[in-house]
Amino acid sequence: MQKRTLLDGKKFQITIKRLCHQLIENHNDFSNTVLIGIQPRGSYFADRIKQELSEILKNKTIRKGNLDITFFRDDFRRKDGIVSANSNTIDFIIEGCNVVLIDDVLWTGRTIRAALDALLAFGRPAKVELLVLIDRRFSRHVPIEPDYIGHQVDSLDSQMVKVSWKETEGEDKVILLSDRNK
Repeated sequence: MQKRTLLDGKKFQITIKRLCHQLIENHNDFSNTVLIGIQPRGSYFADRIKQELSEILKNKTIRKGNLDITFFRDDFRRKDGIVSANSNTIDFIIEGCNVVLIDDVLWTGRTIRAALDALLAFGRPAKVELLVLIDRRFSRHVPIEPDYIGHQVDSLDSQMVKVSWKETEGEDKVILLSDRNK
């Protein structure tokens, strides 16, 4: 297995700061904007974005929730065994708000499609934008493109992008894994 580091350490933190400044340019004080992390991995990224925005904007309340898409996926019935869902933690209505959906990796777009369906249970947003840490271009199954991108990578279907978070794996790092035999 071959590994190539895409982001780590200081570059990882700079990427998060840059994304937050881009969000501020478009959403000013976040009075009508909410952040929604897609469970499970996007919620770690959404926590980081909220934390950084709070430090930059000082004393502004930034609303953030976590969205479970398990039963909205088009492949959930294809898995062996019982499927267990995460819980939604959205304690606000998104009706008329600007929503920034947040996930760690955008690959086929199927997860985002499911998130858009799941989101409607919480109201009809004025606008939905997508923020991703890693955009795996050229692999879409549905026509979805991110509004905010931390890092783009051109990868093969046989490759895998692995995002490690300090909170769960002990370090912030993104690696591209390639099987040498393929």
